[in-house]
Formats: sequence, C-alpha cells, structure tokens
Amino acid sequence: MNGLSGLNKSPAGVVVGLAQLQLPVVQTPAQLAAQAQKIVDMVGKARRGYAHMDLLVFPEYALHGLSMSTAPELMVSMDGPEVEAMRQACITHRIWGCFSIMEANPGGNPYNTGIIFDDQGVLKLYYRKFHPWVPVEPWEPGNMGIPVIEGPRGIRLALIICHDGMFPEMARECAYKGAELMLRTAGYTAPIRHAWQITNQANAFQNLMATASVCLCGSDGSFDSMGEAMVCDHEGTVVVQGGGRADEIICAEIRPDLIREARLHWGVENNPYQFSHRGYVAVKGGAQDCPYTFMQDMVAGRFKLPWEAEVVHTDGRSCGFEPPTRDFVGNVPNLLDQP
Repeated sequence: MNGLSGLNKSPAGVVVGLAQLQLPVVQTPAQLAAQAQKIVDMVGKARRGYAHMDLLVFPEYALHGLSMSTAPELMVSMDGPEVEAMRQACITHRIWGCFSIMEANPGGNPYNTGIIFDDQGVLKLYYRKFHPWVPVEPWEPGNMGIPVIEGPRGIRLALIICHDGMFPEMARECAYKGAELMLRTAGYTAPIRHAWQITNQANAFQNLMATASVCLCGSDGSFDSMGEAMVCDHEGTVVVQGGGRADEIICAEIRPDLIREARLHWGVENNPYQFSHRGYVAVKGGAQDCPYTFMQDMVAGRFKLPWEAEVVHTDGRSCGFEPPTRDFVGNVPNLLDQP
C-alpha cells in the first residue's frame, strides 16, 4: 500500500507527506516572520525530495511554537502575510499544503486554526480546533463544525487537531461525513507518545479510513516534542512511522480505492455501517435507534458525568489562566460555506 513511501506512485494512490518540523521559539514578530519563511522553505524541500507528493502536512504550532502566548502582535489573520506566504508556496511548488495558525479573534481568545490550500492556492479547508488541550491551552473552542472536502486526486479528507483525536466521536464524525483520510496535526510532547499511537490506529480501524498524523519535533529549551509522524491504513496497521529527527518529512501513499472497497464489501467489522444497523442478522435493516444515553443527554443539554461534582480541574487556573466569564456563543457558518 505504501509504494516505498510514495516513491512508486500507483494510479489510484495519494501521496501524503508529514513534516516533523523543528519545535520553534517564537516570542517576537521577527521570529514569527522567520518561522513563516522556514515553513515556506520546507514546502520547497518536500517538492524536491518527493516528486509525486500530493499533500504536505505541517504540525500544529508549526508557526507559533508552544509558548501558548496570546500576544496580539503574534496572532495571525486569514488575510495576513503569513497565510499568504503559505498560499504562495503551494502555488510555486504545485502542491497541496496543510498549515497551522493561531488566529486572532476580536471577540475573545484566539482560535487554534488549521487550513488547507490546493496546488492552485485556493483555500479548500478551514477548521478551528474543537477541543483545546485544557487546562493548558487558552484557545477559544471551535465553532464552525468539522468540514470534509474533496482533496488531491479526489480523496475525501478531514482535519482535526491534536487533542481532538482523543475523542472517538471526532473521528466518527469525519467518517460519517465521508472522510477517507483524516489528518491529525499536533504539538504533543513525549508523555503522550503511547496515547498518540493507539488513538491514531483506533481512529483508523473503527472508521475504515486512513489516518495521517504528525507532531512537532525536537526541543525549544523547555519542551520536547516527539515527531512520531505516522500513517495508518483502514485496518489500523501502521504503514509508516517517523522517529525523533527534526525537519524530517515522513511520506506514504494512501489508497482511497481500497478504503472504498472495504466500506462497501466488508461484512465482519464494517464498523461505520454496523454502528447504526446493529443486529441486522436478527432484525430487518438492523436496529437504527439511538441507545446511547450520553448522546441523548448531550442533545437535550443535560449531559452530566456521575463524578462531575468531584472533578478538580474545570478551568485554566492550574496553568496560570484566569477563570473565563464568557459563555460559548454557539456555532457559526464556516467561512468556506458563506456566499
């Protein structure tokens, strides 16, 4: 399935590169500009090294590092010079690119945002992280849904960010909306290594889709990011996996035709279909109810854990953030869905 990490590309294959970018230190606008140029240069390296690459994916925090700073002078806008430089790099090198920015938010805390440009520089995906890594991260929770797009060579793909991937509901939502490949970008450090690996594999197998995931890599003098880029096929098998070498690009070929075949022809373990058609051997079409209490309670606005009153960390004070005073305002239309 891998074609020697995309060096031998099959007619049905999509070659995805994962950039284990060196964890940067970004504390000034000058450092922000320099890191934007580093990302642009890495796009060129990917094209030179992998002539058949269709999509290059950068980790979460690739532009900003792990300082968690919300300083206005370091935040980025969609029409700013950093995003424009990324867009131009995709045009110059004829490649799709997935990038990470901390997006300025005039109405509250910044968003942790992922964007994908195609090889013509057209913005194809715009996503705000649903689940900031609390209590550590100060970002506003995402409010534009989880988009699924037609990516390079027709593959259906979605993007989630870091902690999002620890919730199986996130991956199921991507698959439910048709994703054949789920990207996961992250800034995770070494203590999360085991959970990172097993969730990337489980998200793939449980949804019969490929997952392609990448972390920052190396040290900034305070934190040690782990790299550990990995691609899993729809059976949950690790197709390729990186280590801890900073600025290495891990590459793999993904076969959406095999994913589509499995989703149509598997009987045993066709999990996305069987989830909502349980017991179809015994009852016509399978039971199509919603037997899950947590789903019913969430929709009704009464979700509450049995141990909820005893949870210790319920805001960011343990990490130096003041308790918030604003309520979540609800979802808004995605920028790409607006006329």
